[in-house]
Amino acid sequence: MTARMTIWITCFLAISLSPPFAAADQSTQSKPLNFVFILVDDLGQKDIGIEGSTFYETPNIDKLAASGMRFTNGYATCQVCSPSRASIMLGKYPARIGITDWIGAATGKNWRRNDRVLPAENRASLPHKDTSLAEAMKKAGYKTFFAGKWHLGGKGSFPEDHGFDINKGGHHRGSPPGGFFSPYKNPKLKDGPKGESLTLRLAAETTQFIEKHKNQKFFAFLSFYAVHAPIQTTNQLRDKYTKKARGRGLAKSRFIFDRTMPVRQVQDNPVYAGMMETLDNAVGIVTQKLHELGLAKNTVIIFTSDNGGVSSGDAYATSNLPLRGGKGRQWEGGIREPYYISAPGITKPKSVSDVPVTGTDFYPTILQLAGIPLKPQQHIDGVSLLPILKGKSIPKRDLFWHYPHYGNQGGEPSAIIRSGNWKLIHYYEDGRNELYDLKTDIGEKSDQAKAYPKIAAKLKSKLDVWLKETGAAIPKKDDRFDPEKKKRQIQHQKTKRLQQLENGHARYFK
Repeated sequence: MTARMTIWITCFLAISLSPPFAAADQSTQSKPLNFVFILVDDLGQKDIGIEGSTFYETPNIDKLAASGMRFTNGYATCQVCSPSRASIMLGKYPARIGITDWIGAATGKNWRRNDRVLPAENRASLPHKDTSLAEAMKKAGYKTFFAGKWHLGGKGSFPEDHGFDINKGGHHRGSPPGGFFSPYKNPKLKDGPKGESLTLRLAAETTQFIEKHKNQKFFAFLSFYAVHAPIQTTNQLRDKYTKKARGRGLAKSRFIFDRTMPVRQVQDNPVYAGMMETLDNAVGIVTQKLHELGLAKNTVIIFTSDNGGVSSGDAYATSNLPLRGGKGRQWEGGIREPYYISAPGITKPKSVSDVPVTGTDFYPTILQLAGIPLKPQQHIDGVSLLPILKGKSIPKRDLFWHYPHYGNQGGEPSAIIRSGNWKLIHYYEDGRNELYDLKTDIGEKSDQAKAYPKIAAKLKSKLDVWLKETGAAIPKKDDRFDPEKKKRQIQHQKTKRLQQLENGHARYFK
């Protein structure tokens, strides 16, 4: 039997024997709460079965979502990874931290593309002057653990430098250097048997930590490298989903061109679907271990993603419809995420909230759940969601985003405010504004800026105040810009690249 076969058999047994989720009674509140934070890379909200996907199979994630509260208006604080991750760790918006793009991206005068503006400078690591969530938990007596993707700095700014007692796999890289099967080539994670799944390995490392520290309170942060590129799966899973896609009837066209790049419109990529199943199995392994050890009734599980699904650029892996766009883009597909909190004894199973919430809110929510005094000067942009988890409410507020960069997936330098159901996007290239009513136009198809100029002006004014208050870095005009060359580049994306993608993804089904 091969190492890979052993992994899959073990995984199958763990999932098949998994008991249903159950809410704890109030008596469990006498025990300290443990925390398992599950962060997935590049997972779109619509990649999950409970959110509407019928192609990907996510029964364990669906079960987790149904065990607590599902926030249907849950957001990451940025359309790319490092800024969102920094917000979770510090409880601040990216603009305030200074990490506004993925760490390692070209910025300022180092920008070599032909674009209208120079992307703003970007901080290269998580600042030590801040108290990270892990540091706060460690100070309160929690054993802290990190597994997987970090991407918040290099030497001197690894997870162990920001409050985590144990680090399995977190280093400066944003994608797995050796891919998703061993050998991993990861300086912070020993290779497993050849062909071992990285995703399942990270779940195994997490369960080993939980079992070892079951008699003390713990904070485990499981940060999957999946489902980031390179998209990879086993032959068995690829064949399974190829057959499934054929059985549903293959789409004649999978892509449209949306402003700057082609965008995937159909969920039928069998390789990505295989990655999704492995991810779901890994989540099931962790939740099953909590039940086996009798810890499920006093362990809070949080599940979310750092940005939207990759519908443009990279592997063009998924579709976020009915949300527009995806990772790197300023529309809902780039920032709206699965956002689940299962708090036994506090939140009723199958609870749903439509209150807009974001990545900065995790920090104060976790502190308050743990009975740790809040740190308002630290998590300045976050709000504790405990009242919502208890069925109450929080004051209405606006949410903000600031991305003064060009996304590899076609995103444009912009700043965003969501106020109620209104969403305004301000573009730095030409100063234009787009205004959408998300209640009636979740796909952001109809720009209402001209129809409602007073609303647009009011939101733009509020956005300007926020940008100034946070010290947001603003991109500057690039005098090297060649508009004719840009037209040719866009035309290439609209014609040749679009056709290349259609032909390339059709090969899976030949």
